[in-house]
Amino acid sequence: MQIGILGLGKMGGRIAEKLLREGHEVVAWNRSKEVLDQFKVGKGDYVSRQKLDFTYNLEKLREKLFKPRIFWLMLPSGDVTESIISQIADISESGDIIIDGGNSNFKDSDRHHAQLGKKGIKFMGVGVSGGIHGLEDGFCLMAGGDQAAYEYTRPIFDSLVKPEGGHNFFGTGGAGHFVKMIHNGIEYAMMQALGEGFGVLDKSPYNLNLPDVGLVWQRGSIVRSFLLDMAVKALNEDKDFKNIDGVIAASGEGKWTVEQGLSENVPVDVIAKSLEFRERSQHDSRISDTFAAKLVAALRKQFGGHEVQVKVESTK
Repeated sequence: MQIGILGLGKMGGRIAEKLLREGHEVVAWNRSKEVLDQFKVGKGDYVSRQKLDFTYNLEKLREKLFKPRIFWLMLPSGDVTESIISQIADISESGDIIIDGGNSNFKDSDRHHAQLGKKGIKFMGVGVSGGIHGLEDGFCLMAGGDQAAYEYTRPIFDSLVKPEGGHNFFGTGGAGHFVKMIHNGIEYAMMQALGEGFGVLDKSPYNLNLPDVGLVWQRGSIVRSFLLDMAVKALNEDKDFKNIDGVIAASGEGKWTVEQGLSENVPVDVIAKSLEFRERSQHDSRISDTFAAKLVAALRKQFGGHEVQVKVESTK
């Protein structure tokens, strides 16, 4: 199939590359011309085989895509995504498909589904998980919105999840982004538990080799998981985390999960505490200096490619 990919960041670039590997045709657009040019140079073989095309203009992107046009956005949530969806909607025709694959609020996806549907434009909000490893391992895709659009684009989803990922349609409106939001809330709590547990191990009266602890837990234990795999990898690279500042970014989805839980009178104590820990790490060195905070920051780098802050030693 042919698809337009808007946004070539860590996730968008990998989605575009995976689709190219699977034989699809990609027309790429990016806000930064420099990023687009770098992608073009790096994927020259696909360009020469006429599998990959580029444009710096949304109108030209529309012209290059076959009907029904498929626009897949991998952009920062909020104002950027809102602006581009609005611009795409203005130049799209009835039957075209707009997919928001960013970390958007499910309420925004509810609104887009309703508003674009009135114009005959099919909208899907798709939660994307798998991080930087999705390119090789396969992505996890949580779709919501227009089911007919999902069925039409199924070959794209089937390609993106190879070899070990998965995808499903969860309902109209923002259902896909709702499922992804809860996924990320759970992720916060799981990462926090790993950070705290290894923090206690680090301070134990025994001379424990933390990577060895993680390695044995990976073999048959109840807590074995992808996140534990990433923790072991991080510990093997720097088991003391002496040069890492444990300042942990918090995306909107953890906060939205807590807010949704409270609005539904559902207990979300553990997720709320992990969110609070992240927020405190951004301004309280008593938190960011802990082993737990440093491991959580290192985990984000391992699976998502997020940069960690380097600890700056005082010269005083």
